[in-house]
Amino acid sequence: MTSTYGDWLKQQRETAGLTQQELADAAVMTRSHISHIEAGRRIPSKEDARRLDRVLNTGNVLSSFLPAEDAAVADYFEAARLLEQQAVMIREFALSFVPGILQTERYARAVLGTSFPPVGEKECDRRLVTRLERAKILDDPVTPAVWALLDEAVLRRVVGSPDVMAEQLTHLVRLVESGRVRVHVVPYGAGAYQLLQGMLTLLWFEDQPPVAYSEGVQVGKLHDSPTVVTRLQSAYHLALSDALSLKESLAVLKAVAKEFGHDA
Repeated sequence: MTSTYGDWLKQQRETAGLTQQELADAAVMTRSHISHIEAGRRIPSKEDARRLDRVLNTGNVLSSFLPAEDAAVADYFEAARLLEQQAVMIREFALSFVPGILQTERYARAVLGTSFPPVGEKECDRRLVTRLERAKILDDPVTPAVWALLDEAVLRRVVGSPDVMAEQLTHLVRLVESGRVRVHVVPYGAGAYQLLQGMLTLLWFEDQPPVAYSEGVQVGKLHDSPTVVTRLQSAYHLALSDALSLKESLAVLKAVAKEFGHDA
């Protein structure tokens, strides 16, 4: 996204004599959200843009001239994708696939290839680019702090090919060994647990309450109710208590990668 939209918003805010925090309070948003929009890192939702127009007395300019969003993701994931880029801590639970921000290119392409009805190569490429762009949040050596809680099935189900799996698991090993990501594996021996109902992402921010995102087959939901978020956090922590330690999980990742043909 270009910064033209953000520059114009900043100009209108300053003309109105408002700080970012004052505009955020009046528009029922967060200061970091305003900051990201002004810097060209985020596109406001239509509702956010309407509130900004109302506070700044700009008619419907901000609502009508929202920049085009090039990201190719499912509609139900879009809000979570935007929040993911602002989070200072992300905790993922995966039941079937490695979480998107931790996927290698070949693994991501194999996952996207499971779509039905099938999508054309061009659309698959668009979705792949978006997924790989999401992973760039790991380029920062510190923020966000990322924990991944993986059911053992994620490691053992072949996605793409044994070679693709070996490469993906080796990538996880490197992330863990670098200290950038923590990975904990919930072994088959743990039996049934609450999170087996679907995937879960927990997000924490610098200046706004935490949220959660849950996803099942062709459906996803962003949760911001404090009661629901707390309940989902508790379910995550309960499953984490049954998971292998970081050291044990790393050993499992290496062992399974070796089974698939790589010495991690």
